[in-house]
Amino acid sequence: MNSRDKGKRGELKWRNQLRDAGFDAFRTAQFAGNSPDGSPDVMCPSLPSIHHEVKWVERLNVQKAMDQAVRDAKPDQIPVVCHKKNDCPWLVTVRSEDWFRIIRNTDLVVGVGS
Repeated sequence: MNSRDKGKRGELKWRNQLRDAGFDAFRTAQFAGNSPDGSPDVMCPSLPSIHHEVKWVERLNVQKAMDQAVRDAKPDQIPVVCHKKNDCPWLVTVRSEDWFRIIRNTDLVVGVGS
């Protein structure tokens, strides 16, 4: 399988992960083509502030993938890298400042100031 096909399959699998979690999601290449305009690999209308960069590879340069997500994300979006290896679960990588931004807006935090 070539890398383009594997990338497409990975994007579809991540889209399905989002859908299984109850979110509407679609692969942007289906709608925007393979344009270099900074479109995320997968869009989730109910999570508009998340830029999803999807990688399905055995060896991921996480920093390079995050740099791409940061570069492609809109200024008001949180760049995340959704990645997996064969026979492994999905992982989501996010910068620490974005992680704190996310958890401060949840009910998981108890007794900590903003």
